[in-house]
Amino acid sequence: MNGREPRVGVVVVTRNRLPDLLNALGHLRALPERPGIVVVDNASSDATVATVHHPDVEVISLNENLGAAGRNIGVQATETPYVAFSDDDSWWAPGSLSRAADLFDANPRLGLMVARILVGPREREDPICKEMAHSPLPEEPDLPGPPVLGFLACAAIVRRSAYLEVGGFEPRVLIGGEEDLLAADLASAGWGLAYVHDVVAHHHPSTIRDARAVRRLGVRNALWFAWLRRPVSTATRQTLRVLGAVPRNPDARAGLVKAVQGLPWALRKRRVVPPHVESRLRTLDRERGLRALSKPGSRTS
Repeated sequence: MNGREPRVGVVVVTRNRLPDLLNALGHLRALPERPGIVVVDNASSDATVATVHHPDVEVISLNENLGAAGRNIGVQATETPYVAFSDDDSWWAPGSLSRAADLFDANPRLGLMVARILVGPREREDPICKEMAHSPLPEEPDLPGPPVLGFLACAAIVRRSAYLEVGGFEPRVLIGGEEDLLAADLASAGWGLAYVHDVVAHHHPSTIRDARAVRRLGVRNALWFAWLRRPVSTATRQTLRVLGAVPRNPDARAGLVKAVQGLPWALRKRRVVPPHVESRLRTLDRERGLRALSKPGSRTS
Protein backbone atom coordinates (compact mmCIF):
# COMPACT_ATOMS: atom_id res chain seq x y z
CA MET A 1 0.00 0.00 0.00
CA ASN A 2 1.55 3.29 -1.11
CA GLY A 3 -0.96 5.84 0.23
CA ARG A 4 -2.75 6.38 3.51
CA GLU A 5 -5.80 4.22 4.26
CA PRO A 6 -8.50 6.91 4.29
CA ARG A 7 -11.19 4.85 6.00
CA VAL A 8 -9.64 4.08 9.40
CA GLY A 9 -8.04 6.25 12.06
CA VAL A 10 -6.47 5.10 15.33
CA VAL A 11 -7.25 6.53 18.77
CA VAL A 12 -4.80 5.81 21.60
CA VAL A 13 -5.53 6.65 25.23
CA THR A 14 -2.64 6.97 27.65
CA ARG A 15 -1.78 8.06 31.18
CA ASN A 16 1.71 8.16 32.70
CA ARG A 17 3.13 5.35 30.56
CA LEU A 18 5.40 7.24 28.17
CA PRO A 19 7.86 4.38 27.39
CA ASP A 20 4.99 2.05 26.51
CA LEU A 21 3.31 4.75 24.43
CA LEU A 22 6.43 5.49 22.40
CA ASN A 23 6.83 1.77 21.64
CA ALA A 24 3.19 1.45 20.54
CA LEU A 25 3.41 4.56 18.38
CA GLY A 26 6.49 3.16 16.68
CA HIS A 27 4.49 0.12 15.59
CA LEU A 28 1.43 2.13 14.58
CA ARG A 29 3.44 4.65 12.53
CA ALA A 30 5.13 1.76 10.68
CA LEU A 31 1.84 0.27 9.45
CA PRO A 32 1.47 0.12 5.65
CA GLU A 33 -1.97 1.74 6.02
CA ARG A 34 -0.34 4.87 7.49
CA PRO A 35 -3.42 5.64 9.59
CA GLY A 36 -4.01 9.01 11.14
CA ILE A 37 -3.31 8.68 14.88
CA VAL A 38 -4.90 10.63 17.73
CA VAL A 39 -3.33 10.27 21.18
CA VAL A 40 -5.56 11.32 24.07
CA ASP A 41 -3.51 11.99 27.18
CA ASN A 42 -5.52 11.49 30.35
CA ALA A 43 -3.87 14.23 32.42
CA SER A 44 -0.47 12.53 32.65
CA SER A 45 2.04 13.93 35.11
CA ASP A 46 5.00 12.64 33.10
CA ALA A 47 6.44 14.17 29.93
CA THR A 48 3.96 12.58 27.51
CA VAL A 49 2.62 15.76 25.93
CA ALA A 50 6.03 17.40 25.64
CA THR A 51 7.69 14.28 24.19
CA VAL A 52 5.29 13.06 21.50
CA HIS A 53 6.02 15.16 18.44
CA HIS A 54 5.22 13.50 15.12
CA PRO A 55 3.57 15.21 12.12
CA ASP A 56 1.16 12.28 11.70
CA VAL A 57 0.20 12.07 15.39
CA GLU A 58 -2.26 14.50 16.96
CA VAL A 59 -1.98 14.79 20.75
CA ILE A 60 -4.97 15.94 22.78
CA SER A 61 -4.10 16.83 26.36
CA LEU A 62 -6.89 16.56 28.93
CA ASN A 63 -7.00 18.38 32.24
CA GLU A 64 -8.58 15.41 34.01
CA ASN A 65 -8.40 11.63 33.78
CA LEU A 66 -11.46 10.45 31.84
CA GLY A 67 -10.29 6.85 31.67
CA ALA A 68 -11.89 4.95 28.80
CA ALA A 69 -14.06 7.96 27.97
CA GLY A 70 -10.93 9.72 26.74
CA ARG A 71 -11.60 7.71 23.58
CA ASN A 72 -14.76 9.76 23.07
CA ILE A 73 -12.62 12.86 22.62
CA GLY A 74 -10.40 11.03 20.18
CA VAL A 75 -13.29 9.71 18.09
CA GLN A 76 -14.80 13.18 17.88
CA ALA A 77 -11.44 14.46 16.58
CA THR A 78 -11.25 11.89 13.78
CA GLU A 79 -12.91 12.22 10.39
CA THR A 80 -12.64 8.61 9.22
CA PRO A 81 -15.79 6.43 9.07
CA TYR A 82 -14.11 3.72 11.17
CA VAL A 83 -11.92 4.13 14.26
CA ALA A 84 -9.54 1.55 15.71
CA PHE A 85 -8.68 1.72 19.41
CA SER A 86 -5.24 1.06 20.83
CA ASP A 87 -4.03 1.33 24.37
CA ASP A 88 -0.53 2.60 25.02
CA ASP A 89 0.63 -1.03 25.21
CA SER A 90 -1.09 -2.34 22.07
CA TRP A 91 -1.04 -1.88 18.29
CA TRP A 92 -2.45 -3.34 15.07
CA ALA A 93 -0.92 -5.93 12.75
CA PRO A 94 0.01 -4.77 9.24
CA GLY A 95 -2.94 -5.02 6.89
CA SER A 96 -5.53 -5.52 9.62
CA LEU A 97 -6.96 -2.00 9.45
CA SER A 98 -7.62 -2.22 5.70
CA ARG A 99 -9.13 -5.68 6.13
CA ALA A 100 -11.42 -4.31 8.85
CA ALA A 101 -12.48 -1.38 6.68
CA ASP A 102 -13.41 -3.76 3.86
CA LEU A 103 -15.58 -5.77 6.24
CA PHE A 104 -17.29 -2.66 7.60
CA ASP A 105 -17.98 -1.53 4.03
CA ALA A 106 -19.51 -4.91 3.20
CA ASN A 107 -21.59 -5.24 6.41
CA PRO A 108 -23.58 -2.04 7.01
CA ARG A 109 -25.09 -3.23 10.33
CA LEU A 110 -21.69 -3.94 11.83
CA GLY A 111 -21.11 -1.41 14.60
CA LEU A 112 -18.08 -2.90 16.33
CA MET A 113 -15.48 -5.49 15.38
CA VAL A 114 -13.27 -7.36 17.84
CA ALA A 115 -9.90 -8.62 16.59
CA ARG A 116 -7.84 -11.64 17.49
CA ILE A 117 -5.36 -10.65 20.20
CA LEU A 118 -1.76 -11.85 20.26
CA VAL A 119 -0.10 -11.29 23.62
CA GLY A 120 3.53 -10.47 24.29
CA PRO A 121 6.70 -11.21 22.31
CA ARG A 122 5.71 -14.89 21.98
CA GLU A 123 2.41 -13.81 20.36
CA ARG A 124 0.31 -16.15 22.46
CA GLU A 125 -3.35 -15.96 21.54
CA ASP A 126 -5.40 -14.41 24.33
CA PRO A 127 -7.79 -17.07 25.75
CA ILE A 128 -10.72 -14.69 25.25
CA CYS A 129 -10.34 -15.20 21.49
CA LYS A 130 -11.37 -18.85 21.77
CA GLU A 131 -14.40 -17.84 23.80
CA MET A 132 -15.45 -15.28 21.19
CA ALA A 133 -14.77 -17.66 18.28
CA HIS A 134 -17.14 -20.18 19.92
CA SER A 135 -19.74 -17.64 20.96
CA PRO A 136 -22.95 -19.26 22.25
CA LEU A 137 -25.03 -16.41 20.82
CA PRO A 138 -27.31 -17.13 17.84
CA GLU A 139 -25.68 -16.67 14.46
CA GLU A 140 -26.33 -13.38 12.67
CA PRO A 141 -25.87 -13.86 8.89
CA ASP A 142 -25.29 -10.17 8.22
CA LEU A 143 -22.15 -10.09 10.41
CA PRO A 144 -18.66 -11.13 9.26
CA GLY A 145 -17.98 -13.36 12.27
CA PRO A 146 -19.44 -14.83 15.47
CA PRO A 147 -21.67 -12.34 17.30
CA VAL A 148 -20.43 -11.07 20.67
CA LEU A 149 -21.68 -8.84 23.47
CA GLY A 150 -18.34 -8.07 25.03
CA PHE A 151 -14.87 -7.11 23.87
CA LEU A 152 -11.48 -5.76 24.88
CA ALA A 153 -11.18 -2.13 23.84
CA CYS A 154 -7.53 -2.45 22.80
CA ALA A 155 -8.65 -4.86 20.07
CA ALA A 156 -11.80 -3.09 18.92
CA ILE A 157 -12.66 -1.13 15.79
CA VAL A 158 -15.90 0.85 15.68
CA ARG A 159 -18.12 2.43 13.11
CA ARG A 160 -17.75 6.06 14.11
CA SER A 161 -21.42 6.94 13.51
CA ALA A 162 -22.63 4.03 15.66
CA TYR A 163 -20.22 4.88 18.45
CA LEU A 164 -21.28 8.51 18.55
CA GLU A 165 -24.96 7.57 18.29
CA VAL A 166 -24.86 5.68 21.60
CA GLY A 167 -22.54 8.16 23.33
CA GLY A 168 -19.34 6.10 23.45
CA PHE A 169 -17.83 5.11 26.79
CA GLU A 170 -19.48 6.31 30.01
CA PRO A 171 -17.15 8.83 31.76
CA ARG A 172 -18.02 7.74 35.30
CA VAL A 173 -16.85 4.18 34.65
CA LEU A 174 -13.19 5.11 33.99
CA ILE A 175 -11.64 1.64 33.38
CA GLY A 176 -12.27 -1.98 34.32
CA GLY A 177 -15.02 -3.67 32.33
CA GLU A 178 -16.00 -0.41 30.64
CA GLU A 179 -16.73 -2.34 27.45
CA ASP A 180 -19.87 -4.09 28.76
CA LEU A 181 -21.97 -0.96 28.84
CA LEU A 182 -20.97 0.16 25.35
CA ALA A 183 -21.59 -3.32 23.92
CA ALA A 184 -25.09 -3.46 25.40
CA ASP A 185 -25.91 0.04 24.18
CA LEU A 186 -24.76 -0.72 20.64
CA ALA A 187 -26.79 -3.95 20.56
CA SER A 188 -29.84 -2.16 22.00
CA ALA A 189 -29.59 0.41 19.19
CA GLY A 190 -29.64 -2.39 16.60
CA TRP A 191 -25.93 -2.53 15.79
CA GLY A 192 -24.09 -5.81 15.41
CA LEU A 193 -20.88 -6.75 17.19
CA ALA A 194 -18.67 -9.50 15.79
CA TYR A 195 -15.38 -11.28 16.38
CA VAL A 196 -13.16 -11.50 13.27
CA HIS A 197 -10.24 -13.92 13.51
CA ASP A 198 -8.17 -12.56 10.62
CA VAL A 199 -8.02 -9.01 11.96
CA VAL A 200 -5.19 -8.96 14.50
CA ALA A 201 -4.14 -6.73 17.39
CA HIS A 202 -0.92 -7.08 19.40
CA HIS A 203 -1.00 -6.53 23.16
CA HIS A 204 2.13 -6.30 25.30
CA PRO A 205 0.63 -5.70 28.76
CA SER A 206 2.33 -2.85 30.55
CA THR A 207 4.09 -3.49 33.84
CA ILE A 208 3.14 0.03 34.91
CA ARG A 209 -0.30 -0.62 36.37
CA ASP A 210 -2.15 -0.88 39.66
CA ALA A 211 -3.77 -4.29 39.21
CA ARG A 212 -5.69 -4.14 42.49
CA ALA A 213 -7.19 -0.76 41.67
CA VAL A 214 -8.34 -2.10 38.30
CA ARG A 215 -9.93 -5.13 40.01
CA ARG A 216 -11.79 -2.89 42.46
CA LEU A 217 -13.08 -0.73 39.60
CA GLY A 218 -14.03 -3.88 37.71
CA VAL A 219 -16.26 -5.04 40.58
CA ARG A 220 -17.82 -1.60 40.90
CA ASN A 221 -18.44 -1.32 37.17
CA ALA A 222 -19.95 -4.79 36.91
CA LEU A 223 -22.48 -3.87 39.59
CA TRP A 224 -23.17 -0.50 38.01
CA PHE A 225 -23.75 -2.21 34.66
CA ALA A 226 -26.22 -4.59 36.29
CA TRP A 227 -28.21 -1.75 37.85
CA LEU A 228 -27.94 0.49 34.78
CA ARG A 229 -29.07 -2.05 32.16
CA ARG A 230 -30.28 -5.37 33.61
CA PRO A 231 -33.67 -6.31 35.15
CA VAL A 232 -33.96 -5.96 38.92
CA SER A 233 -33.83 -9.74 39.45
CA THR A 234 -30.51 -10.02 37.60
CA ALA A 235 -29.02 -6.95 39.25
CA THR A 236 -30.01 -8.27 42.68
CA ARG A 237 -28.54 -11.71 41.96
CA GLN A 238 -25.22 -10.23 40.84
CA THR A 239 -25.09 -7.96 43.89
CA LEU A 240 -25.63 -10.95 46.18
CA ARG A 241 -22.86 -12.81 44.37
CA VAL A 242 -20.41 -10.00 45.12
CA LEU A 243 -21.61 -9.89 48.73
CA GLY A 244 -20.75 -13.58 49.00
CA ALA A 245 -17.19 -12.85 47.92
CA VAL A 246 -16.67 -9.94 50.35
CA PRO A 247 -15.42 -11.96 53.38
CA ARG A 248 -12.54 -13.50 51.41
CA ASN A 249 -11.82 -10.80 48.83
CA PRO A 250 -10.86 -7.27 49.93
CA ASP A 251 -11.01 -6.00 46.34
CA ALA A 252 -14.61 -7.19 46.07
CA ARG A 253 -15.37 -5.39 49.34
CA ALA A 254 -13.81 -2.14 48.13
CA GLY A 255 -15.56 -2.44 44.76
CA LEU A 256 -18.90 -3.00 46.47
CA VAL A 257 -18.44 0.12 48.59
CA LYS A 258 -17.66 2.18 45.49
CA ALA A 259 -20.69 0.74 43.70
CA VAL A 260 -23.03 1.61 46.56
CA GLN A 261 -21.68 5.16 46.65
CA GLY A 262 -22.61 5.59 42.98
CA LEU A 263 -25.90 3.69 43.11
CA PRO A 264 -28.13 6.82 43.18
CA TRP A 265 -26.51 7.94 39.92
CA ALA A 266 -26.93 4.48 38.37
CA LEU A 267 -30.61 4.35 39.31
CA ARG A 268 -31.21 7.82 37.83
CA LYS A 269 -29.54 6.73 34.58
CA ARG A 270 -31.16 3.28 34.55
CA ARG A 271 -32.34 2.13 31.11
CA VAL A 272 -33.02 -1.60 30.87
CA VAL A 273 -31.93 -3.26 27.62
CA PRO A 274 -34.59 -4.62 25.22
CA PRO A 275 -35.76 -8.23 25.78
CA HIS A 276 -33.75 -9.65 22.87
CA VAL A 277 -30.53 -8.15 24.26
CA GLU A 278 -31.30 -9.33 27.80
CA SER A 279 -31.92 -12.83 26.43
CA ARG A 280 -28.43 -12.83 24.91
CA LEU A 281 -26.88 -11.48 28.08
CA ARG A 282 -28.52 -14.32 30.01
CA THR A 283 -27.06 -16.80 27.53
CA LEU A 284 -23.62 -15.41 28.27
CA ASP A 285 -24.31 -15.49 32.02
CA ARG A 286 -25.12 -19.22 31.77
CA GLU A 287 -22.00 -19.86 29.71
CA ARG A 288 -19.80 -18.09 32.26
CA GLY A 289 -21.47 -20.06 35.04
CA LEU A 290 -20.74 -23.35 33.31
CA ARG A 291 -17.10 -22.37 32.80
CA ALA A 292 -16.80 -21.48 36.49
CA LEU A 293 -18.28 -24.86 37.49
CA SER A 294 -15.80 -26.68 35.24
CA LYS A 295 -12.96 -24.89 37.07
CA PRO A 296 -13.97 -25.03 40.75
CA GLY A 297 -10.68 -23.51 41.85
CA SER A 298 -11.18 -20.35 39.80
CA ARG A 299 -12.48 -17.11 41.23
CA THR A 300 -14.66 -15.06 38.94
CA SER A 301 -15.65 -12.22 41.23
